[in-house]
Amino acid sequence: MGLQIQKETFEPEEYERFSQRLADSLEALRQVLARPGFGVGPRTIGAELEMFLVDAAGYPLPVNRQVLGQTMDPRVTVEIDRFNLECNLRPGPLAGRPFTAMREEFESALAEVRRAAATQGARVAVMGILPTLREKDLGSGAMTALPRYRALSAAIRRRRQEEPLHVVIGGEDSLTLEWDDVTLEGANTSLQYHLRVDPADFARMYNAAQLATPAVLAVSSNSPFLLGRRLWDETRVALFRQAVDDRGERQSEAPRHGRVTYGHGWVRQGALELFSESVALYPPLLPVLGAEAPLESLERGGLPRLDELRLHQGTVWSWNRAIYDPSGGGHVRIELRALPAGPTVLDMLANGALLLGLTLGLSEEVDALLPGLPFPCARGNFLRAAQEGLDAMLLWPERHAPSPSPVPARVLVERLLPVARAGLVGAGVVAEEADAMLGIVRARLRAGCTGARWQRKMLARLEAHMPRQDALAALLERYMLLAASGRPVHEWPLE
Repeated sequence: MGLQIQKETFEPEEYERFSQRLADSLEALRQVLARPGFGVGPRTIGAELEMFLVDAAGYPLPVNRQVLGQTMDPRVTVEIDRFNLECNLRPGPLAGRPFTAMREEFESALAEVRRAAATQGARVAVMGILPTLREKDLGSGAMTALPRYRALSAAIRRRRQEEPLHVVIGGEDSLTLEWDDVTLEGANTSLQYHLRVDPADFARMYNAAQLATPAVLAVSSNSPFLLGRRLWDETRVALFRQAVDDRGERQSEAPRHGRVTYGHGWVRQGALELFSESVALYPPLLPVLGAEAPLESLERGGLPRLDELRLHQGTVWSWNRAIYDPSGGGHVRIELRALPAGPTVLDMLANGALLLGLTLGLSEEVDALLPGLPFPCARGNFLRAAQEGLDAMLLWPERHAPSPSPVPARVLVERLLPVARAGLVGAGVVAEEADAMLGIVRARLRAGCTGARWQRKMLARLEAHMPRQDALAALLERYMLLAASGRPVHEWPLE
């Protein structure tokens, strides 16, 4: 268990003590990472899946705590809005048949959530953004009634000097909103994979993940609508950046960095570099102190929990995030946060196989590739992939080339499939398993059908016969029915 947040506002001296504890934690982490053998061990993977609770008509149903009360499954927890839940799947070894094991985890966890939800008249929708979501479903009444969420919302409002959040997203339609709390964050649900890596490999692995993520996002997009508007193929990326922005308009002469970030450069040294960056660039939001003094724990020969550093890191939403975990002797891992939830378990496993495989496969050559791609180009790739999905043109480095080449996303992913396969098989994944997962990606590319593309085409068909809000509700019913079939999205009919 991490630190428990019991109140919503904090005094200046609490921020000062917390900042000092963060400095001590960074020094403790430096010493821990320097210990011979720390974090060395078999690679493991885990996942977190967020989802929506909806009523019989497909609209958000704010009963997450009631649903949680109907299950004893430790994998299930609440999220920021009352119509969100999350499943934390048990981690397992990467070698062998990890996606078979994870499929069983996904399916058993979802079955339990559906069972518990049904007792409250709720159904479960697994997708990046719920197409039926309305403005009236959000706002302060939608927030899960836990102090940590109220404290987070209050801290961001304070940092913005009570100025409302401004959300502007363009697409086929456009959306402009002013908002007073962080409940817009709950409009997004994602699938987050965790990859444990040896500390010595961290920089290469992390850079490979940063290089690979845009290409994987382009072929995995599943969030084309928000509040009735047709926006980006992965609208979550645009919305999340603005939904928890603590900067406000009245910035000082030194511009501040947004807390949702793709990063600030290629990593040169490892995990400590990313934790240090988070402390240096982002003021604390939740200055809650634990009982443990990390440097004293080190002096006693223990392994510090670094609860404050982990709490602070949880308020900096990097799309690929460094994680320190003190359990089981301690390790570091990469949290791959960019993928949307849905459409089906098979689609989510295929997306994970591609991203994990590329992170592993590209890490072998990443040091030779990075000189050919300035980091701002990687950040630009991520935004283009989110906006345009399969139609995105992505810049890709070539060995010994002076500048990166623009490549259509679907061509690039097809080209990278053997790299992903080599990465998985090289890490001990059974070849048949890797081929089955990556075969779904290949079929999706050839069909030109992501979750976002299916949703866009279905809405156009339905909207020819009914108003948009009705069409979005009808779309959701078809989506949920087809998702329940288990067939991957490229096989879904448009009728």
